Amino acid sequence: MSREHPADLTASELCAALVAGRWSSREVLDAHLERVEARNASVNAVVALDASSARRRADEADAALASGERWGALHGLPMTIKDCFEVVGMPATAGAPELAQHRPERHAVAVQRLVDAGAVLFGKTNVPLYGGDLQTYNEVYGVTGNPWNPDLIPGGSSGGAAAALALGMTPLELGSDIGGSIRNPSHFCGVFGHKPSHGIVSMQGHIPGPPGTRSEGDLVVTGPLARCTADLRLALDVLVAPPPGEEAAWRIELPEAQGRSLSDFRVAAWLDDPNCRVSSEVGDRLQHALDALAAAGARIDDRARPAIDTDRSSECYQLLLQSVMGAGMPPEAHQRIAEAAASLDPNDRGLMASILRGTVLSHRDWLRTDETRLKMKAAWHEFFQSYDILLCPVMPTVAYPHDPRAFTERAFEVDGRPQPFWSQLFWAGLTGVVYLPSTVVPVGAGASGLPVGMQVVANYLQDRTALAFAERVESVVGGFVAPPVAA
Repeated sequence: MSREHPADLTASELCAALVAGRWSSREVLDAHLERVEARNASVNAVVALDASSARRRADEADAALASGERWGALHGLPMTIKDCFEVVGMPATAGAPELAQHRPERHAVAVQRLVDAGAVLFGKTNVPLYGGDLQTYNEVYGVTGNPWNPDLIPGGSSGGAAAALALGMTPLELGSDIGGSIRNPSHFCGVFGHKPSHGIVSMQGHIPGPPGTRSEGDLVVTGPLARCTADLRLALDVLVAPPPGEEAAWRIELPEAQGRSLSDFRVAAWLDDPNCRVSSEVGDRLQHALDALAAAGARIDDRARPAIDTDRSSECYQLLLQSVMGAGMPPEAHQRIAEAAASLDPNDRGLMASILRGTVLSHRDWLRTDETRLKMKAAWHEFFQSYDILLCPVMPTVAYPHDPRAFTERAFEVDGRPQPFWSQLFWAGLTGVVYLPSTVVPVGAGASGLPVGMQVVANYLQDRTALAFAERVESVVGGFVAPPVAA
C-alpha cells in the first residue's frame, strides 16, 4: 500500500504524522474528502457529509497544536461514523424513512468521547434499516456494495463503515454489534473490527432504540473498525468508560494482555460446528492461518471446547436477540408474531421457533433464559482458565450477492447445500450471547479472491488479550490488503 497519500495511512500513523507536523489536520481531512469524491460512487458507503464544519474543526485543531495544545490521542484525526449514532450537524437516520429528517442536538456518548479525544468528524456511513440486517440497504440512502465487488454485500449493519475503510475513505470508524454487525462487515470487506466486552462502552445515543433512549441494552455493544489492530487499540482506549453519571464512583481499567509473544498464549481453535457449517473456501483459509501460526510458534488445541450445549447456546442467543429486536416492533407486527409463536408445537426447538418466541418473550421467560446464559457464561469462564484465546470463524461464507427479498424468502447455501438463512449468526452469537470480546483479523483471500476474517476471542473483560493476539496474527498471516480499486 502506498504511503505517499495521507488517506493510505492507518489512524495510528496519521495521529503520529499530525503531531510531528508532517501534515496538517486540514490537509488530511481534504485528502479523505477527495477519496470520498473519487471512490464512493462505486459502493455508496458514505451517505452524508458535513465538510464545512469538519474543515472549521480541522483548522482549530491545527491552531491548537501550533500553540502547544493537544486535545487527546486523536487530535486532528478525520473520521466517519456509522449512521446509527447521533452526531450533531449530521443526520442520524439508522436507515429509517421516518428518521430521515432527524438532526440530533447532542452527540452519542461514544461519539463525544472520540470528539473529546480530538477526532474531526466529517461523514456518516450507511446501514440497513434500524441496523437489522446482514446486508446494507435502506429506503433513505439505497444499497451499499462490497469494495471488492459492488454486486456483493459488504455485510451489516456496519457495512458502510467497513466499505469506507477498505477504500481509504476514512482511517477509523465507530460501529455497533448485536448480531455480528462489526464482525461480519470486517470479514466480508477485509478490515479489522473489535466487538468489546459488553458494558464497557456506552450505547447511549445509538439508534435503535428510539432517539433519546437511556438504557444501554442487552447484547449490543459499540466498538471500532480500522485497517490494523493498533488502530483498534487506539480507539478502544478512548471509548472505554463507565456510563454517563457513574464516573464519580468507579472506572473501568481493563487488565493487560495475558501474553506478549505468540508462544505465550494458550490457544484453542473451533473451526466448524453442525449448527453452522463453514464453507470449504472459508475453512481452508482459516486452517491455513492456523498452520502459519503453529509454524510461527503458537500452541493450538483444535479439540478444546467449553462445557456448553451449542444447540442450547444458539437457542438462548436467538431468544435474547429477538427479545431486543422485538422491543421496537410496531404493535400490529408484534401481535402477528405473538399469534404465530402461540401456534408452535411446544417441542419445536428449531431456529425459526426460537426467533418467533424470542420476539414476544415474556419477562418471566427472559429471566429464565438469562439464567441459562449466566450458566453458560460460567462455563466459558472456566474454559478460559485453561486457554487465553479461542479462534473461530466470523461467517460461514465469503461475501455473496445482494438479496432484497424478505428474510423469510432469502436463500442461503454453504458449498451448494441450502441452510437456514439466520444460521449465519451462529458464530456471532456463540460468543456474543455471553458478552465475550472478539477481534476480527483478515487472514487472506479465499479461492474466489474475496477476503476471509477470523475471530480472536478472549475471556470477558480480556479485550487487551484479544487485541494482543490479533496483532500477532496480523504479523504472521498478513494485515490489511486493499481491494483492487484502491490498490
